[in-house]
Amino acid sequence: MTKEFDLGALLAERGAERYELHAKHLNHQLPRMLRTIGFDKVYERAEGAHFWDTDGNDYLDMLAGFAVMGLGRHHPVVRKALHDVLDASLADLTRFDCPPLPGLLAERLLSYSPHLDRVFFGNSGTEAVETALKFARYATGRQRILYCTHAFHGLTTGSLSVNGESGFRDGFAPLLPDTAVPLGDLDTLARELMKGDVAALIVEPIQGKGVHEAPPGYLRAAQELLRRHKALLIADEVQTGLGRTGKFYAYQHEDGVEPDLVCVAKALSGGYVPVGATLGKEWIFKKVYSSMDRVLVHSASFGSNAQAMAAGLAVLSVMENEEIVANAAAVGERLKTRLTELVDRYELIADVRGRGLMIGIEFGRPRSLRLRSRWTMLQAARKGLFAQMVVVPLLQRHRILTQVSGDHLEVIKLIPPLIIDTSDADRFIDAFTEVMEDAHNGGGLMWDFGKTLVRQAVANH
Repeated sequence: MTKEFDLGALLAERGAERYELHAKHLNHQLPRMLRTIGFDKVYERAEGAHFWDTDGNDYLDMLAGFAVMGLGRHHPVVRKALHDVLDASLADLTRFDCPPLPGLLAERLLSYSPHLDRVFFGNSGTEAVETALKFARYATGRQRILYCTHAFHGLTTGSLSVNGESGFRDGFAPLLPDTAVPLGDLDTLARELMKGDVAALIVEPIQGKGVHEAPPGYLRAAQELLRRHKALLIADEVQTGLGRTGKFYAYQHEDGVEPDLVCVAKALSGGYVPVGATLGKEWIFKKVYSSMDRVLVHSASFGSNAQAMAAGLAVLSVMENEEIVANAAAVGERLKTRLTELVDRYELIADVRGRGLMIGIEFGRPRSLRLRSRWTMLQAARKGLFAQMVVVPLLQRHRILTQVSGDHLEVIKLIPPLIIDTSDADRFIDAFTEVMEDAHNGGGLMWDFGKTLVRQAVANH
């Protein structure tokens, strides 16, 4: 007789082996890295914007699974929708029918961008980008895609070709023939478009790496240039979309911007079922799917599955009923205002930027000799170590999860669940202020940890 599967019993029996299992069977560098920076925690449960460890300690999540957990963890409405769709025993993924949930979710998504007409559902942000790249190339008959320096659009081969970080690209050539242009540089964009082979420009309205926002007027001017040269504008809203910046889409902060293709994912999942979506104009989809012979020319085996569609519909319902976008705008403004007040107070803080609940805190070279010598020591070993020195005490002493905004960057990015409230924001501000006070006063524990990071960086090098 086959033994019945018991997930709870399996976790109870072997859950304590989690780090050893990863080291042996998965990415062996992950547990090594977590132990080095003191992040090898064991979280027992999570709800909303909070975790609890095995001792019952509460942690505030300011990372949201890299923006996946827009509604926090285990939102009851999303949970119920998933229970309901499983209990319905639908005939899912027959591949040769037209189930209602994908059409309903597409209809709801398109209502937030009325200039767009159709949706393709995949399983991730990088798939959404891959779809946009393929559709842009086919629709225009051109091959080259322009992307911005420091961009991050994913790690599969097509999206990696428009990734502005060499550390991700190194060793994976040859990639697609694409070209980087500086974010905000209209002259360079115009020169590239003059060559006549550009299919599209793909751009994050606010770049995830470093939290750099497109300059005012750039997206509108770029759109006009692209249309003049019969090229497309692709907005990558995988991280910025669904309310994170205080608008449903970040491109909506600038009047008159109407991208030809928009990529979303992350928060649309409700934190449960991976999903990606590429929204586009009618003529693009009709050109790609131009005949019955081409009906499957672009598809995804798990795309449009019932669980993902139900989660997406529930997410959009919660966003409307609980006014999630307005909350992101209000709490984000409170966070940014209070953080900006600290720039003049602490010389190690160089800048605070971003919109809504996507905020970057950048650290820079201090003025005073005492702090400058310590800063220089860290920079000589590896750029980005000071930001990591701030992240670690936020977790270890204050039980707040954050992370740096990218490799070799002195920037912490705050991308918490969009449901956080003012008390959560104030908790972060109080903890961050204490960490900065410690750093400026020469706090031994923090700078001692910096020395540990320096030794580790030298060893890795």
